Amino acid sequence: MKTFSARPTDVNRVWYVIDASEASLGRVATAAASLLIGKGKPSFTKHIDVGDYVVIVNADKLVVTGDKLNKKMYYHHSHYPGGLKEATLQEKMDKDSTQVIIKAIRGMLPVNKLRPARLERLKVYAGSDHNHEAQKPQKYSVKEGK
Repeated sequence: MKTFSARPTDVNRVWYVIDASEASLGRVATAAASLLIGKGKPSFTKHIDVGDYVVIVNADKLVVTGDKLNKKMYYHHSHYPGGLKEATLQEKMDKDSTQVIIKAIRGMLPVNKLRPARLERLKVYAGSDHNHEAQKPQKYSVKEGK
């Protein structure tokens, strides 16, 4: 029996919708990253992008445990002296709640040439409405695993 190796022409992509308000930030991010990579598919091949499309809704109602809203810090440095900027999770959520989820998922994807294409298949919306109904996305429950 030969080992199966997927080709780019063999990829069949499915659309999934994840509700960010039903689980914590980490659980939503790991589920989305796994779907984007395609780890759950029998046709998974490391060097071919076989992942699916992921639409995340209700980013404004993101759930975090403990006091992470006030204590979790995001850092950015401009590479100039004194150019360190820091913001709490609450400040990031007030500014743009979708970027918090995108940053969490980006950190969970492997750092290779496939990462930008995988991130393009991630769609994050602050409210419960999205404009991908024509693709007939399937509901993906983070609590149940499917």
